[in-house]
Amino acid sequence: MGSNSSRIGDLPKNEYLKKLSGTESVSENDPFWNQLLSFSFPAPTSSTELKLLEEATVSVCRSLVVNNPRTGNLGALIKVFLSRTKELKLSAECQNHIFIWQTHNALFIICCLLKVFICEMSEEELQLHFTYEEKSPGSYSSDAEDLLEELLCCLMQLITDIPLLDITYEISVEAVSTMVVFLSCQLFHKEVLRQSISHKYLMRGRCLPYTSKLVKTLLYNFIRQEKPPPPGAHVLPQQSDGGGLLYGLASGVATGLWTVFTLGGVGSKAAATPELSSPLANQSLLLLLVLANLTDAADTPNPYRQAIMSFKNTQDSSPFPSSIPHAFQINFNSLYTALCEQQTSDQATLLLYTLLHQNSNVRTYMLARTDMENLVLPILEILYHVEERNSHHVYMALIILLILTEDDGFNRSIHEVILKNITWYSERVLTEISLGSLLILVVIRTIQYNMTRTRDKYLHTNCLAALANMSAQFRSLHQYAAQRIISLFSLLSKKHNKVLEQATQSLRGSLSSNDVPLPDYVITFFSSRLLQAGAELSVERVLEIIKQGAVALPKDRLKLSRLLRHTRGAHIFENVYLNLQPCWLSVARQKFPELKFKYVEEEQPEEFFIPYVWSLVYNSAVGLYWNPQDIQLFTMDSD
Repeated sequence: MGSNSSRIGDLPKNEYLKKLSGTESVSENDPFWNQLLSFSFPAPTSSTELKLLEEATVSVCRSLVVNNPRTGNLGALIKVFLSRTKELKLSAECQNHIFIWQTHNALFIICCLLKVFICEMSEEELQLHFTYEEKSPGSYSSDAEDLLEELLCCLMQLITDIPLLDITYEISVEAVSTMVVFLSCQLFHKEVLRQSISHKYLMRGRCLPYTSKLVKTLLYNFIRQEKPPPPGAHVLPQQSDGGGLLYGLASGVATGLWTVFTLGGVGSKAAATPELSSPLANQSLLLLLVLANLTDAADTPNPYRQAIMSFKNTQDSSPFPSSIPHAFQINFNSLYTALCEQQTSDQATLLLYTLLHQNSNVRTYMLARTDMENLVLPILEILYHVEERNSHHVYMALIILLILTEDDGFNRSIHEVILKNITWYSERVLTEISLGSLLILVVIRTIQYNMTRTRDKYLHTNCLAALANMSAQFRSLHQYAAQRIISLFSLLSKKHNKVLEQATQSLRGSLSSNDVPLPDYVITFFSSRLLQAGAELSVERVLEIIKQGAVALPKDRLKLSRLLRHTRGAHIFENVYLNLQPCWLSVARQKFPELKFKYVEEEQPEEFFIPYVWSLVYNSAVGLYWNPQDIQLFTMDSD
């Protein structure tokens, strides 16, 4: 590195890096640091080049691992960075490009070193490297400075306090990335970590007071979706003699690393993804999800999850209860808009799930919106393209619908929203349909896809639960939606034919010899009446026949209904035909309460969510690469 340009492949031979990782101690006041931090090389633009950068960094890091206990050069580098960050805010205000770029380069090197250190050594060894203190011969001290904690506090301050400008964009991204790297020790363990350096530093001590401010900043980074500055907008001109600061690594990165959206490289199943418009928003969201899903420490709950669970709308003037720690306020309208616009990514859908499930303030606000179609339609589109999505993304989308359908107001209002020309729904031209009918169509399509392809019990159960929750509020259904409900019930009836036969035989056994035998299916009862009425029937005549049939249906049929309610599919259809006759509906529901299904996380949800979140980091973090052979938390073919 240094003042001359170099290629990635030349990094292991670079004299400045060799000195950093060598056997000679370098004082934090040595002019060497200015030379080291004035480097450039062609920016990596692909996962292959990122892999080359990683491999080049590993060789330097391993040399440093051996020599640092004697030289303390890692600590000196960190102290150089820490001293510079104290002037970073002023440098941003004064537009001091050189100072900011060199500070960024220092952090970039620290991040690269930290990533390899975390992968290569135990947490105990890692902490020893960050608590080095130079001692004179024969002296002893137990007050070694903990540079790791100081570094983390500095990163939090940088993320939350430094104004976001063109010249500070990359260092802001790098600060978020370095925190992600610090937390990445989880990647190299098969089991979920319940006690680690992450818990030690981030849940207590000097970092704890930054909790709410950090969560709020990360959320606003996601909301604002700030794009990186145009390439070259803040790059210093190259000097003709090749001396001095050429571009700085970060400026090269601005045209490469920060605009490439890596998909995890080897072994990733991720499909082609649109160009990432805001690296800072993406990286911030990933860090937020990682923090939110840390397990509780032995003696304290996860403060970042507490902050996510309790924040309120800026328009809410009510005081926070004293019992709620890490509370803050955020603009819910801006948050809602961002969530609606960003649902094409797994991580945005996971954030929406997290907020709906854990923050009652957010859930209440969203359910009160009069434009719920802006949120529901992107979720339906995820489910509609189920074959193109990974299973976790589909699960999250479906659970979001299940949570929404727990609210009767939502179930009523979706039938009042009329949509026109749903272009992504290709099975049938839908020129006009209610949001409720479209939701029914998509969920039923997901059920049928699952029954014929994936046969996932979890998906099947939650789809039917969502339909059951909505069924009592079915109103003015589109004829195609009504047809699909009947088809679904017929399909489920065949799957559960043995149960239905037993129910029918039980009922027939209770009828007297004078009773007319009941048809085997509800469907058959109404179909026979329609056939008797003739072939040419208007819509109005069909509706009249069904209403008359609902009144004539034997009361003993309700005994069969009670047995059929053991299957959610039967309950959904029951609500369809009960809605045909309001008087009977009232009587029937007094006898048989409505079935309502509520989403509840299974025990130890972290066993699902932590690997899922880290797979998202692995597949979509900007400018970060991990060797897939080192990953222990999940397999490379996981979604």
